[in-house]
Amino acid sequence: MDVSGVVAENAPAKPRSTLIFLGTGCSGGIPIATCLLQPTDPPCHVCSQSLSVPPERNPNYRCNTSLLIDYCPIEGEDNYILIDVGKTFREQVLRWFTFYKIPRVDSIVLTHDHADAVLGLDDIRSVQRFCPTNGIAPIPIYLSQETMDSVGAKFPYLLKKKDQEGRFARRVAQLDWKIIENDCKKPFVASGLELVPLPVMHGEDYVSLGFLFGQKCKVAYISDVSRILPTTEQYISKSSGQRLDLLILDTLSKKDFHTVHLGLPQTFDILKKLCPKRALLVGMNHEVDHYKDNELLREWSAREGIYVQFAHDGLRVPIDL
Repeated sequence: MDVSGVVAENAPAKPRSTLIFLGTGCSGGIPIATCLLQPTDPPCHVCSQSLSVPPERNPNYRCNTSLLIDYCPIEGEDNYILIDVGKTFREQVLRWFTFYKIPRVDSIVLTHDHADAVLGLDDIRSVQRFCPTNGIAPIPIYLSQETMDSVGAKFPYLLKKKDQEGRFARRVAQLDWKIIENDCKKPFVASGLELVPLPVMHGEDYVSLGFLFGQKCKVAYISDVSRILPTTEQYISKSSGQRLDLLILDTLSKKDFHTVHLGLPQTFDILKKLCPKRALLVGMNHEVDHYKDNELLREWSAREGIYVQFAHDGLRVPIDL
């Protein structure tokens, strides 16, 4: 499940940091229940195939899009930074935290307030240290003010400040809420890693955040987008002098148009504008067949000189950040 080659020039042979794709699917996940409960004739190929073998060996089985950054700036020190905590987070913990022996989460970063990005927040308690007398530090969670307002309404009990040490603690996630701005010029640091907010449009009346991170290798993560704002495009384009080593980009389907997500033709246009060294696509619906459509992407990559593939759940990318 490793993908090699995403390393900076003159980087160590074995990068210390890694990116783990906990989920690469759309909001409903794949398989879509409707395709199984009310099958068409012929049945949906991707949803049917996604149940034919165990999920850990099936790239067409997809949970909500989420990325875990295992950031290790110094030998032996791992910092686990989680981007988005969607409806399928518990399943992702059972599948991939156990498989890769991830012991905890040190920081959380949220892109926006939709269900596939935040509704797993209650399950964060399973990946943070617990003390019955409440003597633990809360996990810092970074989010915009708009997302904070929405999450606070959904999870009011998670906003409560930690009880006094020594008093019996209710077993809920302990979180330290930190507001970030929708501004490329306002970076923040999560567990030692600097991240730059990348505001993008997710529909024409809603701003979601992507993130740029990495010094030795520059990575841009843009998981929910229908249009990249000019300021963000300029900030991460090759012409700006910040050519991306890796772009992780939302691509819902192979169609050209969707109201709140990119289709593959739009993704191709963006790749040509930004010209990253490598791109991995996430957020796919059941129109995308991992095996068949990655062949299409290989042909495009050969023509255009930009390596691009559909990612899959459990994909692990060694990288020197």
